[in-house]
Amino acid sequence: MSIQATIERKVQEAFVPEHLEVINESYMHRVAPGSETHFKLVVVSARFEGQRLLARHRALNALLADELAGGVHALALHTLTPSEWQARGGVPDSPACRGQGGVSA
Repeated sequence: MSIQATIERKVQEAFVPEHLEVINESYMHRVAPGSETHFKLVVVSARFEGQRLLARHRALNALLADELAGGVHALALHTLTPSEWQARGGVPDSPACRGQGGVSA
């Protein structure tokens, strides 16, 4: 199972999100083609109600501890309640990596 699929499964089971995006942004960084090292995670869940941002991020970091200890180098977290998601209308695009361009041969 790919790292992306593992992240999707774990987050689905733990947070039952109304909206979930697990975006592999590895291609934007200096890594080998097909890498799964950099992810952007958008989770919209009622389970975040009453939680501060830090608590939401800690919960996801704990859930994904194995992936973060292994091959995942970066994880951009966007954790929102349904009302925050509706008010915000989405999340910003990720900036380009300064070392963008892939692995040099």
